[in-house]
Amino acid sequence: MPKAIRLYVAYVEKMNRFIGRFAMYLIFGMLGVLLYSSFSKVAFLPALWTLETAQFLMVAYYLLGGGYSMQLGDHVRMDLLYTTWKPRTRSLVDSITVLFLIFYLCLLLYGGYSSTSYAIEYGEKSYSAWAPYMWPVKVVMTFGVFLMLLQAFATLFKDIAAARGEEL
Repeated sequence: MPKAIRLYVAYVEKMNRFIGRFAMYLIFGMLGVLLYSSFSKVAFLPALWTLETAQFLMVAYYLLGGGYSMQLGDHVRMDLLYTTWKPRTRSLVDSITVLFLIFYLCLLLYGGYSSTSYAIEYGEKSYSAWAPYMWPVKVVMTFGVFLMLLQAFATLFKDIAAARGEEL
């Protein structure tokens, strides 16, 4: 594989590893918010912001960790026949199926960008009593989809290299 592709794969995987490991710790932030919510309800002073903040942290946790999860191969896979195939056959099939994922992620990225630009332009707020601005979570969502798209291309390059008998 060309040096540019090798550098791309190395850079994207390093970036997704760093961001994914950061995102893993967001679960503790979400647990802290939900714990505070429980205590505030017991004290008869329920906080309005806790449920949506926990939801926003869960979105960040889930989407920012998607590329890292793909890098580790931790996404769910149907393997009725897959495990019986030779490694090169697996790589060939993976390089074809990842094209469908790339198409899907491109659609998600387009929709995310459109929704994010709308939220920024019109100052979109949530329809709750707290009514936070929606653009911060939409920026995180769009960025998470973008990271996963970058990782999907890196995975495609790695699968093509493996199908050719090379290691990337």
